[in-house]
Amino acid sequence: MAASAAATTAIAPLLLRNPFPTIFMYADQSLLNLVRKFKFLEFLLSFFISSFFFFLRLLPSLFPTIGTIKTPKTECYVAATASAGGGGDSGISRALSQLLSIVSDIPVCSRKYEVVRSLAERLIDENVQEGFEVLREVNRTVLSAAFVRTLNRLEAVMVERHGTAADGCGQVEYRLNRVLRAVRSAGDVAWSKVGWRREEVSREGISAEKLAAELLWLAQKMEACGSGEEAVCLWASASNLARLALYAEPRLQGSLVKVSAYLFKQAKEMGREQEDEIKKEKQRQTNMKMLMSWLPLLCRGSNGTDTPVLSINERAELEKVLEEIIEMLEKGEEQEKVLSLWLYHFTYCSSSDWPNLLPSYTRWCTSSRKLALLQ
Repeated sequence: MAASAAATTAIAPLLLRNPFPTIFMYADQSLLNLVRKFKFLEFLLSFFISSFFFFLRLLPSLFPTIGTIKTPKTECYVAATASAGGGGDSGISRALSQLLSIVSDIPVCSRKYEVVRSLAERLIDENVQEGFEVLREVNRTVLSAAFVRTLNRLEAVMVERHGTAADGCGQVEYRLNRVLRAVRSAGDVAWSKVGWRREEVSREGISAEKLAAELLWLAQKMEACGSGEEAVCLWASASNLARLALYAEPRLQGSLVKVSAYLFKQAKEMGREQEDEIKKEKQRQTNMKMLMSWLPLLCRGSNGTDTPVLSINERAELEKVLEEIIEMLEKGEEQEKVLSLWLYHFTYCSSSDWPNLLPSYTRWCTSSRKLALLQ
């Protein structure tokens, strides 16, 4: 670890001291005019730019912890289906897994996106309409794997965009990461100025907003296929994603608020239906994790009056849902943790006055006062 940190520390000054990136990436118009007049200078400029980007391509292999989080490339659709997970042993399960993987990969602007997504929806609906448990299990397994995969991809995109030094790498590695991203961005400008374009387009170019919207779609499909409880558990466990969401762009926050609102409603319904004490306890723990992870985003998300994420009726409904879920928790320590967290984010966020859980807070205070008198 020490050797790796030392090597990383040593390379950062070299990147900053190297005069060629600055000279060629930020060349003004006069330099470009000079290059066009003299073929030798044009060749020299091309040579140095090519050498520099070749050096950048070598960095990930020399320093594995530096750079973006990469999705393994596949050579054919069979490998893509296998890497997606949850494909099962039958052809229909592999086909559905492949379709959901493609939906996640291609951009919304592609004319094939709606075609592939509609085909995936048709397969899911037909599996349900057939009425056989084995086909419903195919839906549940494949949709669950797709939900996990999309969660991981969304977190990877958000770490790339908003990652901090606290995510497991050191300060030096994080700063060098930012330098490399800035250099690559400037490099694209330099390539375009001399008339070239980089051919490689990363799969991580898919927007975070698209992935968040697909999470909502997958959660709705999972609920329709009888695996809504698993979607709730997975969302409750995504605490790191919830922390990253607090620093995301307003549009992405809005998409994640919609996912949270939908799954909070599902969690409330599941809490009502549970009769077994063991399942009730498990559901209570899931509700606790979900509140602790996603309640701050509801307070700090983009919920202003100009562009509200949820309508007035939807907000009021979700407030009641949250109150019911909080009532399902233990009236002592668990409710105190949740309501203290809500009070902190609710009061320190000046741009939003929602969700207003003051009635729940008042009830908890009354209950705590009575417990204090009994002691």
